[in-house]
Amino acid sequence: MRSARGRLSAELRCAKEPTKEQLQRFVEFLEKRYQRKVPLEWKKDEGISSGFRLQVGSDVYDWTLAGRARQFQDRLRQLHTSGADILPLMRQAVDEWAPAVVPEEIGEVRTVDSEIATVTGLPHTQYGEILLFSSGIKGMVQDLRRDALSCILFGSSEDISAGSMVRRTLRTAGMPVGNTYLGRVVDALGVPIDGKGPIEPETYRPIEAPAPGILDRQPVNTPMETGLLAIDSMFPIGRGQRELIIGDRQTGKTAVALDTILNQKGKNVVCIYVAIGQKSSSVAQLVENLSRRGAMDYTTVVSAPAGASAALQYIAPYAGCALGEHFMYQGRDVLIVYDDLSKHAIAYRTLSLLLERSPGREAFPGDVFYLHSRLLERSAHLCDELGGGSMTALPIVETQAGDVSAYIPTNIISITDGQIFLESDLFFAGQRPAVNVGLSVSRVGGDAQTKAMKSAAGAIRLDLAQYREMEVFTQFSSDLDEATKRQLRYGQGLMRLLRQPQYAPLSQHQQVILLVSSLGHVMQDIPLNQLETFRKELLSYIEEEAPDFCSRVDLTGQLSAEDREEILLLARRFLEAFQARKEA
Repeated sequence: MRSARGRLSAELRCAKEPTKEQLQRFVEFLEKRYQRKVPLEWKKDEGISSGFRLQVGSDVYDWTLAGRARQFQDRLRQLHTSGADILPLMRQAVDEWAPAVVPEEIGEVRTVDSEIATVTGLPHTQYGEILLFSSGIKGMVQDLRRDALSCILFGSSEDISAGSMVRRTLRTAGMPVGNTYLGRVVDALGVPIDGKGPIEPETYRPIEAPAPGILDRQPVNTPMETGLLAIDSMFPIGRGQRELIIGDRQTGKTAVALDTILNQKGKNVVCIYVAIGQKSSSVAQLVENLSRRGAMDYTTVVSAPAGASAALQYIAPYAGCALGEHFMYQGRDVLIVYDDLSKHAIAYRTLSLLLERSPGREAFPGDVFYLHSRLLERSAHLCDELGGGSMTALPIVETQAGDVSAYIPTNIISITDGQIFLESDLFFAGQRPAVNVGLSVSRVGGDAQTKAMKSAAGAIRLDLAQYREMEVFTQFSSDLDEATKRQLRYGQGLMRLLRQPQYAPLSQHQQVILLVSSLGHVMQDIPLNQLETFRKELLSYIEEEAPDFCSRVDLTGQLSAEDREEILLLARRFLEAFQARKEA
């Protein structure tokens, strides 16, 4: 403690008054530790049944029974997170352990509200450090000032009041990680919330970590197939890429991400779905859909629902990213979905306003761009020296009335490597996934496609652009020549071909068959209401007639000229049989 003049003083608390010899030893200890004479005052404290507590300024030497037990628990926790065999280390710790003569920094709560606590008396605390309140609630330091600090609370503030004791943990916020988290649903702190019992972590990773440097990365050139024909053919995603999914509410953004997760089955890809600000019922339904289709075996769901505090919603994507990095640095491929970063930005804005930071555009703080850039930059395709693992990010952003020029959407568009824009008008017209071909882009492009897909897709994007332009000019015209009508029917057939039901991702050979057949004008004269039936039966027919071709395309990703001719030959043969059956 410090006097009014700023001199250092000490306070000794225990249940029984110490003897003169004991007091003298305390005085000698203080003089040796602080290199000066420190006035010592004894105060009786009936709450300390055993031992004592010595406070010198912000330093606290806690030799009470509870303090020594806490030190022992901290020692065991350090052993547990070391990754070594725990049982011999525990025996050694029990045999050799003695309470450390190291001061703890103890602070005091000045003010507290529902999300934020202001603390004094912890001068050496670092940004991002975890503090432990006397009620057991944890908080993370978010604001450092000369005379106080502010932290966000990971729990209810009802048991915290002004004057409550706070102590440092000397640890930054971390996420327990490991293979044991696959198939589970956890909150932003890594605590399981699926009712399946506790999870034994392999180790811990900090939720904030620097992104891999340029020399630690390699080019994005391996496909991360979504199973959606409209995306894989025109806006391919590569492993290590960051592809934004953007659109209004209820336009199928989560459905695209969910189908992408389902399409990773059997491909040795770890999937992480981070739900930020979603309804708990929606998250439960998503988990049920993944479980029913066998996708939870390789998936972890990190949930910070709408009912969770802004602090938990704020750290949720960083926690999910830390879990993904654990697998990436083990050489594995990871797909992580952030659903959605609009709500994440709103949660951060809430905390920033409570921390009395200066509001900027739309009341967001000035560092809201950095909020997402330091998250998404951690996605990468690592070099072979670091194991060659990858983490592919699919952030989701919600727009208002299709406005992609709003503050948060433009921020994230500038961070990511492309965007898939889902349009409301297309969605309500039945075009699902409702991908807007004109506004969507992948900045990786054909580098993230196999040669088979690149060859099969051909000029589909150009054909669709020509169709949409012609559709605009001819919608008010009734007198059209036969060539124009034929081109319109061809474009309508392509658009109908790109429709795909949810939970039905296509394999690579199926996409190649459909693209080669449609761009070869095989489906030109099929009525639109029969196209879905034709497509399903065509795939079944070719898979039965040419199984070697299908397995070869899936395995090698190659498409030769002979393969293309074989597809067209089989497709035209099936077309004749299909038309004959319909006419009969």
